[in-house]
Parts: sequence; C-alpha cells; structure tokens
Amino acid sequence: MQDVKARFADLRKGSRAMAATTGAQRADRLKRMLAAVLASKQRFYDAAHTEMKACDLDVAAQLVMVKSEVDFVAKHVTAWMKPRKVRNSAATLGKKCYILHEPKGVVLNLSTWNAPIAIALVPAIAAISAGNSFALKPSELAPHSARVLKEVLEAVMAPEEFAVFEGGPEVAQELLAQPFNHIYYTGGQRVGRMVMKAAAENFAGVTLEMGGKNPAIVDASAVIDNAARKIAWGRVANAGQVCVAPDYVLVHESVRDRFVAALVAAMGSMYNADGAGFENSAELMRIINDQHFARVSRLLQDAREKGAKFATGGQTRAEDRFVAPTVLTDLTEDMLVMQEEIFAPILPVIPFRDREEATAIIERRTKPLALYIYAKDRAAIDWFLAHTTAGSTVVNHNLIQSGTNPRLPFGGVNHSGIGRIGGETGFMEMSNPRSVVEQPLGMLDLTFNLPPYSKTYRKLIEKAIQG
Repeated sequence: MQDVKARFADLRKGSRAMAATTGAQRADRLKRMLAAVLASKQRFYDAAHTEMKACDLDVAAQLVMVKSEVDFVAKHVTAWMKPRKVRNSAATLGKKCYILHEPKGVVLNLSTWNAPIAIALVPAIAAISAGNSFALKPSELAPHSARVLKEVLEAVMAPEEFAVFEGGPEVAQELLAQPFNHIYYTGGQRVGRMVMKAAAENFAGVTLEMGGKNPAIVDASAVIDNAARKIAWGRVANAGQVCVAPDYVLVHESVRDRFVAALVAAMGSMYNADGAGFENSAELMRIINDQHFARVSRLLQDAREKGAKFATGGQTRAEDRFVAPTVLTDLTEDMLVMQEEIFAPILPVIPFRDREEATAIIERRTKPLALYIYAKDRAAIDWFLAHTTAGSTVVNHNLIQSGTNPRLPFGGVNHSGIGRIGGETGFMEMSNPRSVVEQPLGMLDLTFNLPPYSKTYRKLIEKAIQG
C-alpha cells in the first residue's frame, strides 16, 4: 500500500525547491519527461491495445499532443515567468505595479482512461511549467497504461517533485484528503462534485473537465458529404469515448435524409471498407470495461423499445465489448440516449425546422464542452455562435480543437467544466497571480492621505467621486 501522506509530505517539501527553479530548469524537466515517454511508446501502444484494442496511431495521436505541448511550453516558460508590469491608476501614480506568477504549491491530477497519456501529462506540463510539484493518479480502468506511466515517469522525475499513485477510488479518496493546493480532474459530473467538495475543505483551486452532451448542428447550407464524414469520424473515434465527441446531431429537416444516408455510408467506408464487418475493423476500438458496455447496451435497448429507428448498427458483442457504429433516428426526449452522455459509437440524429428550434433543443441540456457547426452560410454560422455557449466550438469540423494548438485554451462551462488548460493558459491556471505595488521612498513617498485628513486630500477624493 502506498503511503499517501508520506508521499504528499515529500511533494510539499519539494514544492519549495520547485518554486525556486528557473524557466530553463523547468523546461529541462519537461523535455526529460517527454524523452522518456517517447522512448517508451511501444509500451504505451501495447497497453492501450490490451485495454481498448487501440491501434498504434490512436496512441501516437496522444503522444503528438504531449510533444506539441512540451515544445511550446519549454520555448515560452521563461518569458511567462517574468514580472508583468501594469499601468498605474490615479491612486498608484509614482509607484511600481506588476504581477508575479508564483506556483500554487502541490498539484493533484485525477486522470481518466480514455486518453490516458494526454490526460495525465498535459496538466502535468502546466503544473511543472508554473513551478509546482505534481501528483498523478491515473485511472484504474486503464491499469496497463497506469503502470507504464508510473514506471516511466518516476524513473526520470525526482520523487519530491513528481509522484504517481496507482489504485482505485480508495486511493483517490485518500489523496483528496490531503491539503493539495490545486486539483485537476477529468471525468463525470458525479465525481466532479465530490472533488469540488473535497477541495473546499482546504480551499484548493480546481480545474474540472467533465464533458457532456455535445451538439453538432448541420445547417441547410452545409456540405452534406463533408459534414457526414467528419461527424462519423468524430463520433466513432476511440469507440465514441472522447469527451469532445459530438453526442447528437441537429440537422435541418430539408437535408435530413441526405445527411443520414451520407452518415451511414461514411461509417461503412471508414470502419467496414473491406466488407468484413465492423467487428473486424482494425480501427474500431472497444468499450473500456464490462460495466460501461452494460450501460451502453442499456441505452441501445431503451432506444429500441421506445421506437427509435436504426439507420445502421445496433449490434453488440459482450465477450470483447464490441459496439457497432450506430445511427439512430426518430428519437424522443424520454429516450436515455437523449438524456445521458453516450460515450460510445452511437449517434442520434434529430431534425429541426429553424434555428430557434435547434437552439431550444440545446438549451434543454446543460452547457456542453464542445459544439460543432456545419454550414457554408456565414450568417448561419454567426447566428449559432451568438445564440449558443460551449467550452469550445469548431466550424465545419470536429475534435480538432482539443490538444492540437497550445494557444487555444481548453475547458468547459459550468456542468461541462471549470477552468482552462493549454499553453500559457495552463501556466496561468496553475499559478497564483500575485499583485505587487512598490512604493518608492524619498520625494515621491507622499503620506498626505493618512489621518488626520487634510483639506487637500478631501478635495481630491470629492473630485475623484465626481469623475
């Protein structure tokens, strides 16, 4: 059993030394971590294939995200650490005003299983760049990846600066009992609430990434085949187990039939190109475990019993947790697929008459992590952007906003998340922006505003109030 309290004490002690590191030293740690991860890529490939039947390219995409983030952060971290001078106000004339971004201290990342490398390491990159020590608790649902992460990272990172804790909910609960300064969590809303409550005990900062029901809007002006192919990929990638995957499609009724036909064709061309069946596709991953497979099977059975039509798919196989790419039509609001985040290769398609009806459907749900708009009409694009809200939005594509550009902040809104990560935004998220005002001594060290108040000071205050 890992001694969580003792390891936390080591990390807290190490956080003092980390706070004193230079930008070059932090960049060196990140590069060392990246080199170790890339050198072990085959181990990560094997682990992911065992867990979800992932192909190597699925895992390599995570490594690309991590490398991109490290390269960007290592290049800029020294500049981000510099004091940031700000303009004076009338009240601070003659004084020096600036912001120091100091480390928060010890950061915990409660990571998840669907992209175990990227979700473990992107928050780590942010925390280390800001000068924090770091604790990682990978998901027990991806135990092979968790083992590789622990062995690879702890071999190259100092134990007082970086610790990896394997295990299940009991380990997470023990970690949450420690007075971390900031907690990063990726997962569902139920556990997200538990994390926030635990963080409140120590007034720790939190970053929560919790997903949700992400809509894709297909306008009447959309290029239908193009939209269908991209949405099919976005829904079926990682067997639909992606937090920013489109969870349902709102398609204008005038192009609904064409879109459904194109969607079915696209899924077949990508995941059944040889006609051997979806179950034999090398690119179609599996549901992570039996519990989630049972949940997905329940969603399909509920939709079937309540009258949904299956344009394609619907087949499942329990022995290897296979779920075929599935397109559902003729849906009603009481169906579970319209109420729960699906997290599987199942895509409901709902027609809409006008823009207001589309946004009304979206507003019946909590604010999404991602929203996608497919249209050629600029007015339609601008209208949907102005009348919806989401953590991120992509026009005429999907999934490409997450982990692909470190200049773009990533996160959710309310139920779909709190806080942002990525590049400089991640550095800021893991830092305390400390305001500093320096009062020079000598001629400019005026004290006429101290009691007993002078007539001059009273006049200045009255003038300031009057504007």
